[in-house]
Amino acid sequence: MLFVPGNNPGMLLNADIYGADALILDLEDAVAPGEKDAARILVRGALTAYGYAGCEIIIRINPLGSGYTLEDIQAVVPLKPAMLMPTKVSSAKDIEIISAMVAEAERDHGMPEGTVGLLPLIETAIGVENAYGIATADPRVKAIFLGAEDLSSDLQAVRSKENIEIIYARGRMVMAARAAGVDVYDTPFTDTNDEEGLRLDAEHARALGFTGKAVISPRHVEVVNAAFTPTESEITYAREVLDVIEDGKKRGLGAVSLRGKMIDKPIVDRAERILAVARALGLGGADHE
Repeated sequence: MLFVPGNNPGMLLNADIYGADALILDLEDAVAPGEKDAARILVRGALTAYGYAGCEIIIRINPLGSGYTLEDIQAVVPLKPAMLMPTKVSSAKDIEIISAMVAEAERDHGMPEGTVGLLPLIETAIGVENAYGIATADPRVKAIFLGAEDLSSDLQAVRSKENIEIIYARGRMVMAARAAGVDVYDTPFTDTNDEEGLRLDAEHARALGFTGKAVISPRHVEVVNAAFTPTESEITYAREVLDVIEDGKKRGLGAVSLRGKMIDKPIVDRAERILAVARALGLGGADHE
């Protein structure tokens, strides 16, 4: 998921050439207060002119209390982005208020209610503690997203490249999302020059259970994509798991093993998820009969 400043025409023009699965067109932090109107116009023009085929479109809007939220929603909902990213979300009530604004904008433009989803950005201590309530507040919520920079400030923590200060928050976010049945996305790695640090951070996020990860630099897209793409060995093992389970069923076995390890339901579920991702990515050898 690549962040793209909504007030930067050059980045908007080329946003879809870097291989990101989703573009987050930013009307919030990347845009100065005096440029909010211009950014809305640029984003609207970019989506109308470029389309960004193959990329899911998410628009980050300004938080409740900023004075810009309703204007943002009214301006971008007609563009039919996949999701809006409301910021500084701290409670289920925030989502209820924003969802009502989105519903009104959908009605005003003759759109079916629920057309535009929500991806709440959780970046405060109270938001992390309320993550499950936020994730289950409204059917529009398709995923939740961890924002580590503002969270670290709110925690009065020392920001580190190793991300030790957000260990709890990462785990809490993944737990809340999976319990709620929605996806969960990890915070960007902010050192644009440390590719090895990015790789380790992205691999750690995947290991924790995050669905994906955001980036603030186009140079980071390839590394994050690689970290979240199943490896050839993972795909091969997943196929073997499903094959041995199928063979066990045919032979009437109550338990089966593979490579000396008992194969139970969690392992089968993991194998099915890996193959589903591989198929979605068009990786050869991912199909399983």
